[in-house]
Amino acid sequence: MEKPEEKNPIKRKLGLFDAAMLVMGSMIGSGIFIVSADIMRNLGSGYWLIVVWVITGVMTVAAAISYGELSAIFPKAGGQYIYLKEIFGKMMGFLYGWGMFTVIQTGTIAAVAVAFSKFTAYLIPALNDAAPIFQNGGYKITWLQILAIFIILILTYVNTKGVESGKVLQNVFTGSKIIALIGLIILGFLLVKSSFWTENMGFGWNAFNNIKVDSSGNFMKSGWESISGMTIMGGIAAAMVGSVFSSVAWENVTFISGEIENPKKNLVRAMVIGTSSVIILYLLVNFIYLNTLNRDSIAFAANDRVAVVASEQIFGNGIGTVVMAILVMISTFGCVNGLVMAGSRVFQTMAKDGMFFKAAIENNKSGVPEKSLWMQGIWASVLCLSGQYGNLLDMISFVIVLFYMITVFGVIYLRIKKPSLERPYKTWLYPVTPIVYLLIGAAFCILLLIYKQQYTWPGLVIVLLGVPVYLIINRKKS
Repeated sequence: MEKPEEKNPIKRKLGLFDAAMLVMGSMIGSGIFIVSADIMRNLGSGYWLIVVWVITGVMTVAAAISYGELSAIFPKAGGQYIYLKEIFGKMMGFLYGWGMFTVIQTGTIAAVAVAFSKFTAYLIPALNDAAPIFQNGGYKITWLQILAIFIILILTYVNTKGVESGKVLQNVFTGSKIIALIGLIILGFLLVKSSFWTENMGFGWNAFNNIKVDSSGNFMKSGWESISGMTIMGGIAAAMVGSVFSSVAWENVTFISGEIENPKKNLVRAMVIGTSSVIILYLLVNFIYLNTLNRDSIAFAANDRVAVVASEQIFGNGIGTVVMAILVMISTFGCVNGLVMAGSRVFQTMAKDGMFFKAAIENNKSGVPEKSLWMQGIWASVLCLSGQYGNLLDMISFVIVLFYMITVFGVIYLRIKKPSLERPYKTWLYPVTPIVYLLIGAAFCILLLIYKQQYTWPGLVIVLLGVPVYLIINRKKS
């Protein structure tokens, strides 16, 4: 009898350009337009703002280079799930896939879709002003959430029509936001009336400042004070939560490797080109913030939307707000599309291994996992309605880095355990590259465990809840 997955086999329709666009489009969402405010509140210096982004960039590119070796060894749909399963066993692969479906992928889709809605409200204020559709105590459903769900579902539908449809959409929107970001960077230096660069960089390395907090737990604008010692390291780790989360999702391209032409070569090229390009763009955007705004304007931007404040300084109040709203809408729309396209392939691969709903196995007539796409889209929509996606994402930066570390360690583990394994691509500067990532990642996780436990244990618990689920699934199978 013909197997369901063989009815409409996967076709390789994505080239190197398409894969690189998926990497960049999945990375650039709303984070770069927001998180620098929180980083500045934690650190209080232009130097340290840049340092946080540089450290994050080194981590990201080092991980991408290391993943390249695994992508060449296991050029299959499912990417990181496959790597973890093949190297460390089914349970590790399942725990990653469980985390992906419950929070990591779907929570990110929800958060980025809501960010799209919030910036749409700049252009259509009625979205913000409208009364909630439903409210019961502190819980409410707003039109912003409904718009976010509409975006998720419409992009899910587009991707059920075939990888070509998703690819075209991804390339158009990723290309648009890259061009727009480059334009913002150039105009940010040419049109700004008064530069704050010297002032922001004048705090120097020794002016590592933190903001005082009042008795209600609110930041005080006039309360910058110097700190030192391990508190500095804790401040860096806390500040990196935002920059790290803004720089993840590049691994989404590995999920869809079954549809990439010559994946043994193109995957690593796409990851390295994509991550390096995005990190450079991120650094340049932060240079614009430091050039156009003073320290307090960055740290205390309304709703943390530092990019909107910077854009208003460049283009003027009315035009600046509209320009940035459109840019973020383009950015988040393309980001959601990339996340939707790639994530469903992981759940389909898990289903083939008996680790997910059987219905997710089959491809539709367009050769894509339609049911897996809809399962992902529906759960992401539920997270939108829950209103808890933001809290969940704060918790999972720690978990995401943990899984990155385990995967990067897999490169070293395989070199030791299976030295004769065919490796079409080998990690550049091995073992330095994976060790650099592991050291920075370990420092990040340990410091968060010490200083910001609310970012660590809840996310870890969510993933560990997958252990009894895995045992139940395997008991039924046996």
